[in-house]
Amino acid sequence: MSIITAPQDFHVEDLFVDLGAVLDRTLYLKCEGFNFAGSVKLKAAAEMIAAAERAGRLTPDSVLVESSSGNLGIALSIIAANKGYRFTCVTDSRCNLATRRMMEALGSQVHTITDADEAGGFLAARIGYVRELCASDPRFVWLNQYTNPDNWKAHYRRTAPSIAAQFPDLDVLFVGAGTTGTLMGCARYFRDHDLPVRVVAVDSVGSVTFGGPPAQRMIPGLGTSVRPDILVESYVDEVVHVEEADTVRACHLLARRGFLFGGSTGTVVSGARTWLDAHAAGRDLVSVAISPDLGERYLDTVYQENWLRDIYGDDVLAVELENAGARSHD
Repeated sequence: MSIITAPQDFHVEDLFVDLGAVLDRTLYLKCEGFNFAGSVKLKAAAEMIAAAERAGRLTPDSVLVESSSGNLGIALSIIAANKGYRFTCVTDSRCNLATRRMMEALGSQVHTITDADEAGGFLAARIGYVRELCASDPRFVWLNQYTNPDNWKAHYRRTAPSIAAQFPDLDVLFVGAGTTGTLMGCARYFRDHDLPVRVVAVDSVGSVTFGGPPAQRMIPGLGTSVRPDILVESYVDEVVHVEEADTVRACHLLARRGFLFGGSTGTVVSGARTWLDAHAAGRDLVSVAISPDLGERYLDTVYQENWLRDIYGDDVLAVELENAGARSHD
């Protein structure tokens, strides 16, 4: 029996889905969506808020503010509501409607950026607005998930050790790259503990995180239009880039087996399968991928046929995952 008094105290750490029957590849999916925030971001939110409290940055008069495409915004909304803080989430027009409504239901204010910055896209525009808020009122406290080391420390202390405990012979770990907090925490942990795990980052085509050219991205979660400061590329062994259409196909392939996951998970699964196709033929590799969230918040986008046709064309679901065009490079 689990009895808690705060929503951030509950998180399922030991649930993995064996995707062998779905993908015809050996891949275990670590499910991070079974908590009150519904995503892996609850860990980072809790860690960053706790550190800010210890440092004396947060007081009863403080107003938390953060730039988020959705999941961290929900996580911070939950903790802010529990602790009595006010919270303003600065998001953009790609944020799912269900996500915005959930933050508002928890008492948070949501400001939606509708015009992208010419150089840095929506992310730069969101960050610019956050800076304006902080400059206008000293009560605003920006945790800044893109530069905050407590973002990756949450996964160094919790996510990576839980994977290592369940899979002591792990060969390959696939981690989606957004702010790169999960990626950096896991990669640092396995490097610091001299564990021979190959860490493969999975990013979206159009993201500039690893130096690729910027392009429009419609699915929130992974990828950035401004390179995160907490990223240290030397900890990453390889990078796989995934087209958004392949993200959609992966999500629908999993849904046809009863697993409704979010867009970030579809990207990670698509990238993992592409890498395994290229590198694991005839090899018995122990592989784990991290699933950041579940799929309910994507019902109006990734799982909505009219939205898919408008964005990706009529045949986006006609091609199976095995034809996905993800690309990998060392």
